[in-house]
Amino acid sequence: MPNYAYHFAMAEGRLVRRIYRWLLPWLARRPIQPARPLPFEVFSYSGAAALPEQVASIRSFLRHAGRPKSFTIVSDGTHSVGDRKLLEQLDPSVVFQEKVIASAVEGSRGETLKLTPPDPSAPLGMTLGDYLSHHFTGKQLALIMSLPCEGPALYLDSDVLFFPGAADLLVQAQRTDLPALYLADCQFSGDERLLRSATEQQNPVNTGVLFLFRPLDWSLALARFGELTEQPTFFTNQTMAHLAMHANGAAPFDPAKYVLRLDDQTIYTDRAAGSAIALRHYVNPVRHKFWTTLWRS
Repeated sequence: MPNYAYHFAMAEGRLVRRIYRWLLPWLARRPIQPARPLPFEVFSYSGAAALPEQVASIRSFLRHAGRPKSFTIVSDGTHSVGDRKLLEQLDPSVVFQEKVIASAVEGSRGETLKLTPPDPSAPLGMTLGDYLSHHFTGKQLALIMSLPCEGPALYLDSDVLFFPGAADLLVQAQRTDLPALYLADCQFSGDERLLRSATEQQNPVNTGVLFLFRPLDWSLALARFGELTEQPTFFTNQTMAHLAMHANGAAPFDPAKYVLRLDDQTIYTDRAAGSAIALRHYVNPVRHKFWTTLWRS
């Protein structure tokens, strides 16, 4: 028997997104009173295809978390001039950046890391420099590796919605006991070629939400990338972040407040949404709930 509730939710999500996209010029001019000033920077990497999600994410962040020192949108290169103007209209804190600066990546001890793998003769591989400069997920990783710049930095994907519990971000920003916090994934989604044993899959990291308090040592992740003899995959960047987070002693956000889940994918309702949580990352299998939840909230 067809799952009518699931298919109706999918159709509803598509319809709400279509209407939201049509309303973007009006929404960009509609002011939001930020909940509070925030003492950290926010960065997000996205493209024109995710413009509706990015606008909705920023507006929900301002409403529930507050106004950061700056909210920088780093483009994958597909945004138009009109997209840029629309994003910059959302709030004075929003800054648009055309591209990731990936010509050099500074290590946690200040040295410049070499951007070539140990085996340049590998026939199908990609150099680290090319990956960070040109690959669409590599450019996202280059941005993450460059953080934090001045004080704590929160990295966000565009498909993250915020809720009243996002006031907790101000509390987390004061932490000095950890180098970073990461969003706990509900399952390991990564490039297993970079791992040495099944135990390295434990406590999976999702790069959709990262809070970085000081520069990380990326040497382990870069060494593993350098051993690849084939092209990176969609999840290579996330696996490198996973390795770096654990190598540096980072910890997960409270998964009850910072949510990534798939167990409600095929039902109509959003089991996580509510005033008690800070955010939910609506990854692709539950992306429709981003929109069905948004219009109800």
